[in-house]
Amino acid sequence: MRFKLLLSLLMVSLSAAAAQRPVSLDVGGGTVYGTELTPDGVTGKMPVVLLHSGSGPTDRDGNSTMLPGPNDSLKMVAEGLARHGIASIRYDKRAIGASALPVWKEENLRLDDYVSDAAAWLHKLRADPRFSRVVMAGHSEGAQIASEACAQGRADACVLIAGAGHTLDEILHDQLKDKLPPPLMAESDRILASLKDGKTVDKVPPPLMSLYHPSVQPYLISSFQHDPRKSIAALNMPVLILQGTADIQVSQDEAKALSAAAPKAKLVIIEGMNHVLKIVGSDEALQQKSYASPDLPVAPQLIDALSSFVKAP
Repeated sequence: MRFKLLLSLLMVSLSAAAAQRPVSLDVGGGTVYGTELTPDGVTGKMPVVLLHSGSGPTDRDGNSTMLPGPNDSLKMVAEGLARHGIASIRYDKRAIGASALPVWKEENLRLDDYVSDAAAWLHKLRADPRFSRVVMAGHSEGAQIASEACAQGRADACVLIAGAGHTLDEILHDQLKDKLPPPLMAESDRILASLKDGKTVDKVPPPLMSLYHPSVQPYLISSFQHDPRKSIAALNMPVLILQGTADIQVSQDEAKALSAAAPKAKLVIIEGMNHVLKIVGSDEALQQKSYASPDLPVAPQLIDALSSFVKAP
């Protein structure tokens, strides 16, 4: 009973501290929909962060239809920023969530379009007189998108959270090499080489169809052309790299690769934080629960590091 009362008081406090409203942006023949969260009680201009989700069917809140339940990771990041006097925009990318329009089919999606959409949001935020500083923070695949969109959209600063430090084809090869039998691994490498060369593949072995089915191949082709090391090295703005030690999807080596490519970027390693930004440490049961439970808060160290970076002069 006491827990429920405390939870209710927390929600009341949050709602009193931030105002939420729907937002949208017309891009590429369609519209993407999102949520703006602005802190109340802030006089004058305030900084704003554009949040971008990770790969696949991950929505503006950090939730995926491939998981058994919501984790609300990006929603919690937005709420944490609001408590620090920072506004945010988070949105459903093309073909996901409220932005799942008929005009966008899987075979027509490209990483370049996601970059262009994010850059368009940044231009819109820069023109908004309410905001003093415009920062973009991308999570997982969103980190790659952020590193390129920040340059195109002239962001004031860029944040990469749990982002890869190698190209997607390199990552897929490394992840599969110890899991597939040699003949199937040879087939996977053949497909990767063809896609890397910009050519689709007709013959895909059934065990590999979930990875390389025909409708996703054009997206993979576009993704393979983007190197996160080159993207971060090209940024002429403050950059923050955030990585958790309990991330079972993206290792600390990826963050170190990004840091090596951009030595001036600030690298923050958060002890015990996993890929969905929750503190789980070495607890396997908690790790599994965190992906589909909104009960666990995001790491407070993440909110502190992100807020301090956004507010830095």
